[in-house]
Amino acid sequence: MKIDWNSKYNTIAAYAFIVLSSVILFFIILSGLNGFTRAVGNYISVLYPFLYGFVIAYILNFFMTFVEKQMNRTAMKDEKYDRLRKVVALIFSYIIAIAFIGLFFAVILPQLILSITGLVMELPRYIGDISEYINEFTEIYTFDPRVVDFINTRWNELGESINNLAVGLLPATIGFIRNTATSIWNVFLGIIISLYMLSDKKKFISTGKKMIYGLLKPSAARRFLELLGRTQKIFSQFLVGKVLDSIIVGIIAFLGLSLFKMPYVPLISFIITVTNIIPFFGPFIGAIPSVIIIFFVSPIKAVWFLVFILLLQQLDGNVIGPKILGESMGISSFWILFAILVAGKIMGVTGLIVGVPLFVLVYSVVKEIIESRLKQKGLPEETKAYEKEGYVEPLETPQENG
Repeated sequence: MKIDWNSKYNTIAAYAFIVLSSVILFFIILSGLNGFTRAVGNYISVLYPFLYGFVIAYILNFFMTFVEKQMNRTAMKDEKYDRLRKVVALIFSYIIAIAFIGLFFAVILPQLILSITGLVMELPRYIGDISEYINEFTEIYTFDPRVVDFINTRWNELGESINNLAVGLLPATIGFIRNTATSIWNVFLGIIISLYMLSDKKKFISTGKKMIYGLLKPSAARRFLELLGRTQKIFSQFLVGKVLDSIIVGIIAFLGLSLFKMPYVPLISFIITVTNIIPFFGPFIGAIPSVIIIFFVSPIKAVWFLVFILLLQQLDGNVIGPKILGESMGISSFWILFAILVAGKIMGVTGLIVGVPLFVLVYSVVKEIIESRLKQKGLPEETKAYEKEGYVEPLETPQENG
């Protein structure tokens, strides 16, 4: 007997069965959520080498593209040298990456560990010196005993918290290095996978396009590929520009702090470089722990550091950042703040970094849809046209069909 799936009651029964099965499956997963999470984690861990490979290939592709463009300006620009250009660009990309990693482990990391170790060893003395300064200050000037007790209590609590945090910095750094070393096999496999991805990237891209055109209608496929291209362009412009901007700011900070003989220059410069990647809030996030570290050594130098960091951020915000990023974001400061707050709340630290380009992507799509609808209605697409009060007349009055 053939079932008529178009029948009203059969359709209702099928939908009811699907909903009921989904609810039962949901409660089964919820009741054993920890086991389900571990099982999913075990299966996902198999894909870690491919994830590492994709990330490595995505980063190295910037170097590879740059080298290929430079080679296209030489005598090797002919098509017969395509294979050779690809091989040379691939080799140079990995050489550049290895040079950066070697520089970090040979120069930057030892200085960071040395600074953190020195801070941990000297922090109790710094806290004691400031406690004595507070006691001397309260002896010179007359304060209510309750105020003095409150200040001493709060300072002791703050000193204990900072001391515990500083003591945990060195184990955390060593733990990070150890965890990285334990996943060295996945990283090694990721490097091999990235080699295959970069060497055959055109083939992988063509295969992906083939699948998209096979699964979607031609118009939908073209639209989907256009969005993918726009996503890659926005994220690459932002991430590459922001990383380059942060490195320049970190170098200026290192030179300036060294010139003014600030304490723990490598550590503070590294903090400024890393936190500057976060738009808007990055300078403040990096300045707070840096000021506290310098304040323990010298309160006067902490004040001068604040002046220096404010001048540096003005230089970055008005000169360095615009020169590197240009108008690639294309949104106002209000929307940047909105994107950071919302994405940071949802995705944490990752949201603080990728929130702005993600919002720019959504903003560009919504803007395109709105302007397309306005054009169909014969209304102006420019925002300035809607600044004046009153109704905005259509550009052209559509003719009604008789």
